[in-house]
Amino acid sequence: MNDLFPPFLYHSRKLERKGSCSGQVLRAAGEQKMAAHKNGSLIHIINRASVFFKNGSYRKRILLTSLKPVQCQRRAVSSIGDRNTNLTPHLSSNLAGWSYNELYELSVKDPETFWGSIAKERLTWNKPFDQVRDCEITSGKINWFLGGQLNVSVNCLDVHVAKHPDRVALVWERDEPGTEVKVTYRELLETTCRLANTLKRHGVNKGDRVAIYMPVSPIGVAAMLACARIGAVHTVVFAGFSSEALAGRIQDAQCKAVITCNQGVRGGRFIDLKPTVDAAVKNCPTVQHVFVAQRTTNPTPMGKLDIPLEEAMASESAQCAPEPMGSEEMLFMLHTSGSTGKPKGIVHTQAGYLLYAALTHQYVFDYHPGDVFGCVADIGWVTGHSYVVYGPLCNGATTVLFESTPVYPDPGRYWETVQRLGINQFYGAPTAIRLLLKYEESWVKKYDRSSLKTLGSETGGVCIAPRPAEKGAEIVPAMAMRPFFGIQPVLMEEKGKPISGNDVSGALCIGQPWPGMARTIFGDHKRFVDAYFKPYPGHYFTGDGAYRSKEGYYQITGRMDDVINISGHRLGTAEIEDALDEHPAVPETAVIGISHDIKGEVPFAFVVLKEDPSLNHTAVVKELRGLVATKIAKYAVPDHFLVVKRLPKTRSGKIMRRILRKVAMEQTGDLGDVSTLDDPSVVAEIIKAHAQYKSLRSQNT
Repeated sequence: MNDLFPPFLYHSRKLERKGSCSGQVLRAAGEQKMAAHKNGSLIHIINRASVFFKNGSYRKRILLTSLKPVQCQRRAVSSIGDRNTNLTPHLSSNLAGWSYNELYELSVKDPETFWGSIAKERLTWNKPFDQVRDCEITSGKINWFLGGQLNVSVNCLDVHVAKHPDRVALVWERDEPGTEVKVTYRELLETTCRLANTLKRHGVNKGDRVAIYMPVSPIGVAAMLACARIGAVHTVVFAGFSSEALAGRIQDAQCKAVITCNQGVRGGRFIDLKPTVDAAVKNCPTVQHVFVAQRTTNPTPMGKLDIPLEEAMASESAQCAPEPMGSEEMLFMLHTSGSTGKPKGIVHTQAGYLLYAALTHQYVFDYHPGDVFGCVADIGWVTGHSYVVYGPLCNGATTVLFESTPVYPDPGRYWETVQRLGINQFYGAPTAIRLLLKYEESWVKKYDRSSLKTLGSETGGVCIAPRPAEKGAEIVPAMAMRPFFGIQPVLMEEKGKPISGNDVSGALCIGQPWPGMARTIFGDHKRFVDAYFKPYPGHYFTGDGAYRSKEGYYQITGRMDDVINISGHRLGTAEIEDALDEHPAVPETAVIGISHDIKGEVPFAFVVLKEDPSLNHTAVVKELRGLVATKIAKYAVPDHFLVVKRLPKTRSGKIMRRILRKVAMEQTGDLGDVSTLDDPSVVAEIIKAHAQYKSLRSQNT
């Protein structure tokens, strides 16, 4: 499933098998508390060489902000932390004491009552909504909390500054271990307001689009919140995309400004960002200003569009009046990292997105006040939006910003960070976990992980998850299991009929709208409808297949479009991959279909093996053939096995199967756009391995 499109499912079908704990809830005695935070403004944090504010004066200005709350209805927070009812904390005062099953039943049968009750109490409104929803799913018409006005940044910052200004909002886990920086809600609000005022001073207004091309950092989070504060629409682009990919996204969104840094720091390396922006904006006539922050002390050339961000912010007020926003006005757009065609800007709006992100953050992960929430996603992905920024901050949580990589300086980095920061919920990408499976378990076991309560694999807006559930309900490894509130999964036949009963498989659809779903593709609503609502009229099509177990739990089986026809047998490539991945020497595989003169199509398996010099590749391949024959059938055994060091992946971790298919079909003369690959050099590696494989086969025939 594309990670920019809801529903986003809580688990990875491959994650559990090799010893990870996706979907499992782990309890540990004694939750660790955050250490006292380091004082200082975010600008000071970003650039230690310069101090722009005096503590006394800046604190006084922040206090003035907290003493002048926005004129709006306050949300109720008295229920936070109450563990004495069936589902705790309460969703709302009207729903206190209800069980999960009762709440779920209400959410799908009477969504107006369910969501209306929660939205009124959970969010801070400038103007109350007068209609809970107005949706027509066939046409992709999705509207929630109509008539209401609010500001997302107020819900994420001001409401918490008014109560506990010195609570830690962000723990910036910088690239070098042990150099983390803590940022309070008061400091984050101040920086957000200064950045918002800077944008306004340079002509960025409500409705304007702003591209953010920054590393994972407090200033990057502040840039997102600053846009939300003034009603501008942010589109965050992963700070690793090429200038061509960045330009395409800026052009599609018609951005008025870009916010970036001189460099990024990742895996012990400096990554130039400003030169990439310079190359991109040459082809983007809508861009009027480029705001440049300093992540490092290395100088960068500045042009006529460029504005030094720290200097501009230093002269701005620490107060910025929040713009009241209609519930269905745009909050942000994110572009797909697809390998072909024009990037698609997926649009999310204000109230529904924020409410859903906050609820899933709290109830799926069992978050409670005082927990340290560690989602290690990049802010350039929707997971980073939902579970690094908006969900945790709306709940007043302490959220971790992870700047580094899973293997820097060694493969124990995640678990060393868990130990040092006392992380209670750890949320990581399946692709990162599969990478770590190549290494010994000692890298995990050497660190104290007793603070952990919940482990999960990465998605962008959880729709199916093991939790929430009735007290004591079971968790099955590697299964998404239970629908979240308001989510009505439906399995469909090829002809479009719903499949009833359990122990069945089909196309995974969702039967009714929910507040957190995407609203449209920017500038192309027809494309949105055609992709997600036309395949199964009256339903939202996820693009995935799923299995409903005998117990009624949901298991994701893979993309529906990854199906090959072998001598009349239709078979999902994910099913073959699952069988191959059961081999202890195989951390990951990718199977594609290639044409065959007799069979029509045959499977071609690309296999990554663990880094073990004692492995006999020929013997492993033989064992893999036996696995597929045993688990599925002899006809499903791939005709070709190519052992490779790694697979071609986009920066969001998706395997670029188009490239694998081109290599397997010996059509490498036209690979198309590879700029979204995490490391384009992997293509040459695979082409070389395929040439050697082909040569060996010809010698043996």
